Amino acid sequence: MTRLMRSPVLALGLSAVLALSASPAVLAQETHGATVDIHEWAVPYEESRPRDPYVAPDGTIWFVGQRSHYVATLDPETGEFTRTDLVDGAGPHTVIADEEGAWYAGNRVGHIGFVDPDTREIEIIEIPGDGPRDVHTMDFDSEGNLWFTLQGANQLGFMDRETREITLWDVERSGSRPYGIMVDDNDQPWAVLFGTNRLATVVDGELREIDLPRETTRPRRMALPGDGTVWYVDYADGYIGRYDMESEEITEWRTPSAENSRPYAMTSDDSGMLWFVETGPQPNVFVGFDPESETFTAPVDVPSGGGTVRHMVFDPETRFIWFGADTNTIGRAGVQDAP
Repeated sequence: MTRLMRSPVLALGLSAVLALSASPAVLAQETHGATVDIHEWAVPYEESRPRDPYVAPDGTIWFVGQRSHYVATLDPETGEFTRTDLVDGAGPHTVIADEEGAWYAGNRVGHIGFVDPDTREIEIIEIPGDGPRDVHTMDFDSEGNLWFTLQGANQLGFMDRETREITLWDVERSGSRPYGIMVDDNDQPWAVLFGTNRLATVVDGELREIDLPRETTRPRRMALPGDGTVWYVDYADGYIGRYDMESEEITEWRTPSAENSRPYAMTSDDSGMLWFVETGPQPNVFVGFDPESETFTAPVDVPSGGGTVRHMVFDPETRFIWFGADTNTIGRAGVQDAP
């Protein structure tokens, strides 16, 4: 069953903390009580498209420079950046990190790379096969193995951490463009297929695809709150959607900017709120969605403008959401519920 609806907007208390100027959001009466504090750091590598920050266990923020072919870290306490250059033309798309180090997607050179955090030495694992081998987005399972998407290759992939062995699954429709991917608490991967109106998963070694209700849907990023649901943003038409793993019911809500929304980066926090960035408006705006009340928060401007905010992650230790912006910044949004 599919339910399409337009939800009312809740007001959101906000403060934008930044050396960059910020246009204050216009607030209706405050009924939600949550706050968002946004801070951005200017990345010292010009026009490098810093993106896809990830929080390591020690609190270090890893990110990649897609245009300038590097992996870097930010110490949020000191503001210090450390850069590690990759092979020419690597075009890194994302990075994830754990206790041992950081793994990046060598999107334009067909490999996954591992960066030792102490020596900054790099190990390269080649993606097998011919044609596009464009590793896109990655996530860990509970044992530290990697699941990933390959957008142009039209595949989902898995890499065994110990053996470095890679397994690939072909997606059914050509041009499906596997994009965002996350692994749930049962070690099952879920992906959005940006080139079509489908989700994808792997069950017992078999790829399964799930149709979304509208042919024009183009899901781009996703969130797994841990309650048996898969959330996605529809970049093309401006919706946020929920797939129930058990009932297989799909419910969608129109985002505040509707067809001008272009929702892209997405995550969920530890209170069950969904957060996404509308990249159609300039400046980009940060929006929350409460699935219990089925209401949106008032949009909050990304102070630098954002350009396009492509991906973000929630850190439960600090309650910060980390994001990269095409305005050459790494940012964090602190989300706090009302006391």
